[in-house]
Amino acid sequence: MTILIKNATTIVTMDTALTELAQADIRVENGVITEVGTGLTGAEETIDATGCVVTPGLVNTHHHLYQTLTRAVPGGQDALLFGWLQTLYPIWSRFGPEEMFTSAQIGLAELALSGCTLTSDHLYLYPNGARLDDTIAAAQEIGMRFHPTRGAMSIGESDGGLPPDSLVEDEAAILNDCIRVIDTHHDPREGAMVRVGVAPCSPFSVSRDLMRDAALLARDKGVMLHTHLAENDEDIAYSLEKFGCRPGQYAEDLGWTGPDVWHAHCVKLDGQEIDLFAKSRTGVAHCPCSNCRLGSGIAPVRGMRDAGVPVGLGVDGSASNDAGNLVAEARQAMLLQRVVQGADAMSAREALYIATRGGAEVLGRPDCGQIAVGKRADIAIWDVSGVDSAGSWDPAALLLAGPTRVKHLLVEGRQIVRDGHVTTIDLPRVVERQNALARALMG
Repeated sequence: MTILIKNATTIVTMDTALTELAQADIRVENGVITEVGTGLTGAEETIDATGCVVTPGLVNTHHHLYQTLTRAVPGGQDALLFGWLQTLYPIWSRFGPEEMFTSAQIGLAELALSGCTLTSDHLYLYPNGARLDDTIAAAQEIGMRFHPTRGAMSIGESDGGLPPDSLVEDEAAILNDCIRVIDTHHDPREGAMVRVGVAPCSPFSVSRDLMRDAALLARDKGVMLHTHLAENDEDIAYSLEKFGCRPGQYAEDLGWTGPDVWHAHCVKLDGQEIDLFAKSRTGVAHCPCSNCRLGSGIAPVRGMRDAGVPVGLGVDGSASNDAGNLVAEARQAMLLQRVVQGADAMSAREALYIATRGGAEVLGRPDCGQIAVGKRADIAIWDVSGVDSAGSWDPAALLLAGPTRVKHLLVEGRQIVRDGHVTTIDLPRVVERQNALARALMG
């Protein structure tokens, strides 16, 4: 099918030259961008982008989709990371397949409405028969490009870990299920709608052996690696006490650096660790809102970017954000770097780059994150004719003055948001079911 996006006020391409085009068009054929220019004609379907800024679809590099069922939980609202986890683990232990599926649907719909076309997900607990397949099914129904990761926890409270014993798994079973989900769902081809990663939860919830074995398995299978790292001061203290080194050194020792690895948070990386990540091309998922909410700190993103570390954005879980709005996350990233470094520390366009092409680079997706010929047709169309942008002298500076919800969204050339509404599911019905499930968990 041929689609023509016509008369865009501005197209922010994020191509190699960072081209911006005025009053321009985009041709899409069979899920791929085939032409970008002015005066284009001839298509089976036309989308009028008059009064709109067009960007690549945003890329979310870290999420816990199951957590949309546990937003604003009392007892966890004002806690630091470890205490927050200990409040929520017992609630999450009561989840099952339906909770995982429905919560993922809501989280993915929320991301789509904020302009996101490609998202990762870190699912590291599997109570009551839940499987990674539950979230993959939700993404396929929404139509989102998806990079789920098979997470895991193997050290429970009785062995000195943080999670309750009921939520940890046997390490051999974890590795076997990683093989199963990769063989079943992973698509290494260009344009893939589903790729799978391997993602032990964190250094404080799995063993050194599992970290090492997971890296070996992932490289044998040709998939990426993901975990949490250096999130807050407690995290650093745990690493020093248990492993006798900082998190960056721990990661390197176990094979957890390289272009096929990305770590979430990295709030407390020091200069030596930043240099290590830059030299090894290890990626970082920056989660500014969650880091603020949990009081973890402000990640040194300016230093990472200047050193050459690949950086993308993540909304993190909705139990610690408590939203999943990726364009709002990009604005927060920009503002926090300015708080630390000054008003010229990060421009609106650089933050948008991190949210689009930067995230695609972190996830190993050079076919995404740009509006350029040959790239996948993952495209966000933002209406800048409304109150959000009224009076703006630079509509392309979306993160300064612009909408936080998308007007239209295309993934692989398929329109999954039209006029601000998700087209692929009955969202009001799913919201009603989500709220019913949340009420049941409160009981």
